[in-house]
Amino acid sequence: MTKLNFWNSTWHLDEKQCPCDIHFLDYLEEKKSKGRNIFHMGTGSHHIVGLKTASDGANNQVLGITASKEEYAAYIDLLIDNPKLGFSYKAYFGDLYQTDARLLPSLDYATLFHAGEYRTPENDTYGALTDEEVAFVLADRLTPGGEILFYTGSFAYDVAARAGQALVAKKGFKDAGKYKSLHVFKKGP
Repeated sequence: MTKLNFWNSTWHLDEKQCPCDIHFLDYLEEKKSKGRNIFHMGTGSHHIVGLKTASDGANNQVLGITASKEEYAAYIDLLIDNPKLGFSYKAYFGDLYQTDARLLPSLDYATLFHAGEYRTPENDTYGALTDEEVAFVLADRLTPGGEILFYTGSFAYDVAARAGQALVAKKGFKDAGKYKSLHVFKKGP
């Protein structure tokens, strides 16, 4: 029987080891991003992106995905204790490689910080998308000028970099350069 490929662990915030979520929040603040729709891969048990955007007054909305049962349980506990969080931050449990554009809102930002890190041959047994295909699904949901961001410190950054270059070659994106540990690709008008 085929089972879902999920991450049987959790990630607590450790800025020294993996600063991508913090750097993304810095990026949003520096750009003065307000009222934006964000797709965020890899919520962590800390849920810092959803929590910060819910409290910083910028009115950004986050749809986060986690493949960790523990991280999803942490989100449920956060929501039970702070129901107002649910107005601007939704997280769901699932396999990123099953992302379906029909279920996504229009987006201004998409983070794929952990692209390539957890995709295995198990995903192939149920027809899951590749990293490039996921990037393309998200690219198609981005508004003009929207951005997809990858984490340069990932152990699988080579996979992310190839997906970013495919966005440039096949979807008309521009390589917008780096911001701290992030690599930004911008959708054309």
